[in-house]
Amino acid sequence: MPVVVQAQFLYTTAGGQITITEYIGAGGAASIPATINGLPVIRIADNAFRDQSSLTKVTIPNSVTSIGFYTFWGCTGLTSVTIGNSVTSIGNSAFYGCTGLTSVTIPNSVTSIGDYAFWGCTGLTSVTIGNSVTSIGNFAFSSCYGLTSVTIPNSVTSIGNYTFRGCTRLTSVTIGNSVTSIGFYTFSGCYGLTSVTIPNSVKSIGNSAFSGCYGLTSVTIGNGVTSIGFEVFYGCTGLTSVTIGNSVTSIGFEVFYGCTGLTSVTIPNSVTSIEFYTFWGCTGLTNVTIGNSVTSIGNSAFYGCTGLTSVTIPNSVTSIGDDTFKGCSGLTSVTIPNSVTSIGNYTFRGCTHLTSVTIGNSVTSIGFYTFSGCTGLQGVYFLGNPPSLGADAFVGATAATVYFNPGTKGWTDTFGGRPTKMWDQQPQPRATNLGYKSGQFGFDITAMSAQPFVIEAATNVVQPVWKPLSTNTAINGTSSFIDPQWEKYPTRLYRIRTP
Repeated sequence: MPVVVQAQFLYTTAGGQITITEYIGAGGAASIPATINGLPVIRIADNAFRDQSSLTKVTIPNSVTSIGFYTFWGCTGLTSVTIGNSVTSIGNSAFYGCTGLTSVTIPNSVTSIGDYAFWGCTGLTSVTIGNSVTSIGNFAFSSCYGLTSVTIPNSVTSIGNYTFRGCTRLTSVTIGNSVTSIGFYTFSGCYGLTSVTIPNSVKSIGNSAFSGCYGLTSVTIGNGVTSIGFEVFYGCTGLTSVTIGNSVTSIGFEVFYGCTGLTSVTIPNSVTSIEFYTFWGCTGLTNVTIGNSVTSIGNSAFYGCTGLTSVTIPNSVTSIGDDTFKGCSGLTSVTIPNSVTSIGNYTFRGCTHLTSVTIGNSVTSIGFYTFSGCTGLQGVYFLGNPPSLGADAFVGATAATVYFNPGTKGWTDTFGGRPTKMWDQQPQPRATNLGYKSGQFGFDITAMSAQPFVIEAATNVVQPVWKPLSTNTAINGTSSFIDPQWEKYPTRLYRIRTP
């Protein structure tokens, strides 16, 4: 039917129902009628109130079921809106740029909030999301600088990309326990956030979801999460603690890039790879535990982690990439397990405090400049035959001696420009100070030389089956061992042997 004028509105009639198509009033407060000429008003059309900057207040009656796209776009003077409890959807960009809007209550009838729905509502300090909303669209509350807290109800299953990006005053977020995915850049730049708990319902965290949240100090990632996208916590310089759930199988590149406050990380056994630049520049990181399902450590994964003093590489790892531990000046000793077949270029370059390296018997190639600049390196202990060696692998490591195992073949008087020597002295290690260390059983080992030794364990006293737990090297005559699995066994035997 033709457009009809009724007071402040233009509208159309179809099927006995009214759609408001345009606001033609003088501004101020506008109350949309529930009926016109006895017919129900059920919809507000796209662009109906667009750019009405003099509009200050809107009341949407219970008869309305949907708010269209761009409906209140650019209504900069709008300070109050009442949404009736029959509205089921808020369209894309419905309140885009309503900078004067201070609070919004989305009723329980609403099931979806469209893309950009409240984008740039810089004056918005409070929003209540009804408990029937299942999806929150991309950019829905992006750049709402005044927003301080958000509760995402249990009805929501997905949070879109960029949804709360740039909400700089957001200090508190509660994520409902039905959310299964957090999109790209969802909370990026929300530097007022201090802590986040991601519930077990979440399966995936999108790329850069919390990047730039430099006020974030702690994160708990639920056990349901299987993948963490790239750059998720990029630049979260205040992050000191992170708990990664034991269902995570992949951690994307640059996830903790530049998290200078991070001190300790445990990568669970479910993770299969550590991507490149994962912990780049985490200068406060002192301790890393790598789960025993990780097969590869990517390029520059721990580049510049100057506080890192020790790292245990599990037997599952087969390759270590380029620049992996480059510039880790605090690292003192490293054991490359027998599972590793290749060590990349520049892997330990500039590790000035590295004194001892043990290299497993499956390594077939070592890249160029791998140990360059390791001025403190004293001994490099090879368990197998000499691998192929890149150019200048030991340049600057002028104090290093290469030791090789008796019975191996192919060794000459020098290797990579460093003198070689057969292991001619047994380390004769012995255990001391047996007891609990940091809540776990362990002991110290004293040895007369800086040669490596293997710690093994068995559970059967009568017919022991010995399994290697770690390869250690005594630094300045001592080394410490802690058994993280000790609680799993009623009886646990230990022995120390040479490689």
